[in-house]
Order: sequence, then structure tokens, then C-alpha cells
Amino acid sequence: MLPEIHLVAAARPNLPKLAALLHALAEAPPFCTPVVVHTGQHHDAAMFGGHLADLGLGAPDVSLGVSGGGHAGLTGRTMMACAALWEARRPALVVVAGDVDGTLAAALAARKLGIPVAHLEAGLRCGDHDMPEEINRRAVDAVSTLLWAPDEATAARLLAEGHGPGAVRAVGNAMIDSVRRALPAARGRALPEGLAPGGYGALTLHRPANVDSPAALGALLEAVGRAARHLPLAWPMHPRTAGRLSEFGLSVPEGVMRLPPLGYLDFLGLLACARLVATDSGGVQEEAWALDLPCLTLRPSTERPVTLEAGSNRLVPVAGLEAAVAAVLAGDAPQARPIPLWDGKAGTRMVAHLRERLGAGGAADASHAWASAQQGCAA
Repeated sequence: MLPEIHLVAAARPNLPKLAALLHALAEAPPFCTPVVVHTGQHHDAAMFGGHLADLGLGAPDVSLGVSGGGHAGLTGRTMMACAALWEARRPALVVVAGDVDGTLAAALAARKLGIPVAHLEAGLRCGDHDMPEEINRRAVDAVSTLLWAPDEATAARLLAEGHGPGAVRAVGNAMIDSVRRALPAARGRALPEGLAPGGYGALTLHRPANVDSPAALGALLEAVGRAARHLPLAWPMHPRTAGRLSEFGLSVPEGVMRLPPLGYLDFLGLLACARLVATDSGGVQEEAWALDLPCLTLRPSTERPVTLEAGSNRLVPVAGLEAAVAAVLAGDAPQARPIPLWDGKAGTRMVAHLRERLGAGGAADASHAWASAQQGCAA
């Protein structure tokens, strides 16, 4: 009987990353049984369910139904649900992706039970120690058994932090795998009425630092309104941001088309036909590189500096958004340079690392062996 590997999907950003691994596992000779566990952090069709078919995935094998509440409450309740599952149905390995609260909860619950954890997208750092995602990603890396980094520089950072060379592997960017797989279908999607290819910019905003206070969100809206004078903007709105607009009594400025949350293919199609994207999302920075789309990141730092080095992304202060949009329209947007390992083969590399580790001592003993190795030193 093949050992189970549980892949934890908490929120929408986890899905394209896990999809890369699931597709690679399906295409490889079988050596494990993948089980998709949905914690429930994102749970409606707009933010989760509608993305599954777009990514070629079926319904989750296990749904824990944990959602809502603040960071501590959500993390604690998700830990308890994961622990109950794994006490009854113990996997050989748990795979977590990214840096949302459900990712941290699953990693902690697994390691407390002595179950090895692989962190997909390990080693990202933006340097903002107050950002919830930065707290999560550092904590997850600290307890993980395997750390899959998106590039060699990130892998080197993990080694410098003290993780053993057998634990760290530069596998590439799983998001790029999913973009390449889905792009032909995404290009066939119709744009929202009123938008023409190349005639608009895309906009996404959801980070707490940008939307959780009236002052910050108000300043952003003013900047977005000024930028929209140069180029109409299409804004698929995250539910968090929509809630804050309503709570603060703010409205979308003229020249901005407010859209509901889009499915994976519809959003990718929107990006593929845009002239540029302004965002505070990490994943969008990666997708923009894959599409050779100029990206203006409305944050003071990024955990994906490789996109800055590649020329596809630039950090833009809120007050500088209008000038940055005008610069792109004037031709100040160099073609993105290649990034090593961002070649659509991250899933294959992750599978190879799993096969190495699971096959070494026999599937039945894998969990015990990995846990023992982690307690002493990374294998």
C-alpha cells in the first residue's frame, strides 16, 4: 500500500502552487497517494471552489471547514482540526504551501505529531517583521523538514539560516508551472465588457497595510484615480478590500472598473491582455514575470526580489503610482529577463525530492525516520 502524502490547501493562493505538484505526481510512476486537505480558510466559490476546475483539480479529499475569526483564532482552530485528522489518518508527509494562517497551523500541527513537513515556496523574506505573512513564512520554515525554494538565492538563504543541505532544494517556481499549463485556455476567455486587449491596466489590492485603515486605503484610492486618468484600470476586488470600502464609506474612483473576484483562468486572461498591473500581491508579481507584463508593486519591499532583478517588477510608493503608470505607457518597461529554474518544471523537481526521501527507508518507516532526523539535525 502506497503511503499517503497530505497536501494542505487553505486559501486561494495555495492552489496554483499545489496544482503544480499534483499534476507532476499524476504524471510520475506512483510511489505515494496524494490527499488534498482543504482547511476552509477560503471556502466560497469565488475565492476557492471555482478555482479547482480551472487548475485541473477535483474536489478536496478532506474538508475541515475551519474559517473566519482573527489570526490567532483561525490558526488555533485549524491546528486542532488538522491534529484530529492526522491522529486518525496519519500521513507519511504533509505538504504546505505559501504563508497564509492555515499553512502555519497545518505545519505546526503536523510537526507536533512528529509528521514531516515539506514547505512549498520556502525561504521568501521581505524584511517586514510585522507583516502577518512574513511571520508565518519564517515560522513555517523553522519547523519544516523539507524546504522547496523557488530559486538558488533563496535556497542559499535557507542554508545560511542553518537548514541542512539535504533538507533544502531549489526546485523553481510552482506558480510558473500552473501559468504555463493554463495560459492557452486563459487566453481564450472573454474579457469583461468594455475592456479591450492592451487598453487597460489590472489592479489588485488586499494587504492589511494597504486596505485596513481609512487613511491608507483613501490615499491609495486617490493615487489609483490619478493613474486611471492615463489608463483605465480593471480591479477584481478581494472580499477583504470590498468590506473595507463599505466599512469606511469609500468608493472606487472614476476610470476604474470594479469587478468581482475572478476565477483562475479569467484572472490570468485579464492579466495576459493588460498593458500593466499594479498590485500588492506576491503571486501576481510572479505571474506578471511569466506574461512579460510590467508590474508595479505598491509595497515598500517584496519577498520576491528576483522579479526586481529580472526587470519585470518595480516597487512603487503610493504617491508615485501615477508617474510609474505614465512611464510604462511612455515605453519605460524593459522586457523581462529569464529567471533560472522558472521553467515550468518545479513540480517535477519536487516529485524527485519526495521520491528520494520517501524511497530511502521504505514507505512504512518514512515518517518515523524523517521525524528522528529532524530532531537531531536536518538529514
